[in-house]
Amino acid sequence: MAHQTSVHLDSEIRDLTTFVLELYQGFVPIDSLSVGLNCVLAFVAQSGFVNDQSTATEDALRRAVDTTPAFIHTARPDGYLDYFNRGWLDFLGKSLEEVCGWRWTESVHPEDVATIVQKWHAALASGEPFEIEARVRRADGSYRAFLHRKLPLRDEHGNIVKWFGSSLDIEDRKCAEQRIAEKTSQLERSEFYLREGERLAHMGSWSLRPDGIFDYWSPETFVIFGFDPNQGIPILSQWLDVLYPEDRRVLAGLIQKMFSEGITGDVQYRVRHPKYGQRTMHSTGEPVFENGKVSRLIGNTLDITEQENAVQELRRRKAYMDQGQALGHTGSFGWNLSTGELIWSDETFRILGYEPTTQPTLDFVFKRVHPEDLSLVHRVIENAKAGESLDFEHRLLLPDGSVKHVHVIARPLTSASSEVEFVGTVMDITARKKAFEEIKVLRDELHKENIVLREELGKTSMFEEVIGTSSALQMVLARAAKVAPTDSTVLIMGETGTGKELIARAIHKRSKRSERPFISVNCAAVPSSLIMSELFGHEKGAFTGAVQRRLGRFELAEGGTIFLDEVGDLPMETQIALLRVLQEREFERVGGTEVLRADVRVISATNRDLQAAIMDGGFRSDLYYRLNVFPIKLPPLRERKEDVPLLVNYFVDRYATRAGKKIKHIQKKALDALQEYSWPGNVRELQNVIERSLIIGETTEFSIDKSWVANEPQLPNSAATDQKANERQRIEAALAQSNGKVSGAHGAATKLGIAASTLESKIRSLRINKFQFKGV
Repeated sequence: MAHQTSVHLDSEIRDLTTFVLELYQGFVPIDSLSVGLNCVLAFVAQSGFVNDQSTATEDALRRAVDTTPAFIHTARPDGYLDYFNRGWLDFLGKSLEEVCGWRWTESVHPEDVATIVQKWHAALASGEPFEIEARVRRADGSYRAFLHRKLPLRDEHGNIVKWFGSSLDIEDRKCAEQRIAEKTSQLERSEFYLREGERLAHMGSWSLRPDGIFDYWSPETFVIFGFDPNQGIPILSQWLDVLYPEDRRVLAGLIQKMFSEGITGDVQYRVRHPKYGQRTMHSTGEPVFENGKVSRLIGNTLDITEQENAVQELRRRKAYMDQGQALGHTGSFGWNLSTGELIWSDETFRILGYEPTTQPTLDFVFKRVHPEDLSLVHRVIENAKAGESLDFEHRLLLPDGSVKHVHVIARPLTSASSEVEFVGTVMDITARKKAFEEIKVLRDELHKENIVLREELGKTSMFEEVIGTSSALQMVLARAAKVAPTDSTVLIMGETGTGKELIARAIHKRSKRSERPFISVNCAAVPSSLIMSELFGHEKGAFTGAVQRRLGRFELAEGGTIFLDEVGDLPMETQIALLRVLQEREFERVGGTEVLRADVRVISATNRDLQAAIMDGGFRSDLYYRLNVFPIKLPPLRERKEDVPLLVNYFVDRYATRAGKKIKHIQKKALDALQEYSWPGNVRELQNVIERSLIIGETTEFSIDKSWVANEPQLPNSAATDQKANERQRIEAALAQSNGKVSGAHGAATKLGIAASTLESKIRSLRINKFQFKGV
């Protein structure tokens, strides 16, 4: 009986081996997979198991599959994924327990989850194998494309007993395909632009072999000579037949000379067009050499009939313009050094700001040159008279006071009469200069935005620190979840270190604005003289040091959420501007007059008592009611001490990983001390204490110095204690006289002779309840 079971088991393994080889054929080298599976067969054959054969087989198979280069997983008939091989787990950076069942979907790209789940359900329902491409997140957070294949394994009755899946990393292939597609698209666009350019210019291009065969004519060449493309490219003799007899002999001789002597050709001639009659053409060609011999001529032909029919002056101007266009610029000119005569194209007149009827002279040129560049232009003109080419930039000052930037390029040509003329171009680069300046400004702004976004990305990971199961915290999170989908303004109140910004980010992430920016501003950290510019931006020259326009945080947050931390510290002037944004949804940059619309959700936070600040005259009541649409009060850590163990475990694990340490145990007395402490600095203080302990600690057991969490601070001597007690008495006496009012002419700060902000700081430091003096 034992022998029969072993034989049956061996047969099942061999059937499974064949099935898996079929599953992964084309995915990984079959030799590699066969080696691993044969190891399984050898393992089972040599072991001679009689009992628990299925367990041994499964273990052996998994060890073999773990050695294959493929990414492999299995699933139960109901779709529950129960196994991922080592290749998968290493790639995902997760344990088997973290991906089994349906938790593997957490590692699939959000855009691909629905499709792969739908396909998987369909396969489960039909029992048919399937393939699909989907992206999977690697342990480092990046996504790679995979081709996923699943096949069912059936028993002798046709019932599915197992699903086997494998995945092939096709990220490199996809990238290569994309690059090929992009290169192909670029080549197609280049060819289209070339053909379209020839069509618009009425210019054709061609290639001629020594045997008189044209091996290339562009589409425009057929058009300008009147040949039918459907009949193919004519040979040289057929093409010469459409030329006028006088020009035919000249062209034939020139072509023969170009082949024999390797010279370039530039010729004008007439043709008989079957539709348009006589046309005048201008062809240029150059020889192509192979092994020292001319293998072909390549060139282009331009239909210049209209130019030839124009009057002589227009022909001269057109010639100069064509030369200027050959240099690749807009306005063109000619300058005869012997006579001083200047010829300008129409565009040159426009650039210099003269009417076309004006007779051009150098004096007119000098009148338009910017005074600061006049010496440069004079020097360049003198160099040109010595035969040097021109290539320089300068400014023009026009009668209306506007300034243009121009780039002048020219080169000397010697005519048949030995006269030297400069032919050149003058290009208006004002727009380009302005564009470069704007690009620089935008680049600087993008750099700043990039810094902001990097800060925000860095801070985003902090959301995971909203940890706790206490009813107080859960109530806060429930309120945040309710207000998140709305656009209502939220005011978050709580002590320092309670996680106000984390809650603000949580609200943003769960809002309809989650895909837009989340911009955080600490109002207390920005000097009062700069807070307006920080929030609303400024125009160039708005104040000393404003050398360029700067976008404010409200503009950067357009469409998203702006978080105003420590909003109670805003100066009164800024409070007015913020109130306008909340009421009218508009603002102006500092130094500007343009009214900008603001589509921004405002979430603010404070650790101050804003109602008391209103009573003291330090905060506007109307702004308070605009901000306090939906208040959220964060409990201090001392009011949710049941969350301390969770936070301790989280922070210990987090900072131990960062420090490369392994903590196996947390001392109970350390945990008790952490729970007993009142935590005036809240979660942030707890975080700092744990990080400090892990830096100092040398063992695998987490412990703390109890002096770090002493509720009563230890003063060095009794004199310091007396000094603090005396200061407390003086402040409380002043508050009693001012009925709890801090600022103002009759406030406690005035009576004590110190700044109101300084007194507020001392009140918080000494933990004085100033509200107990109201109405005294």
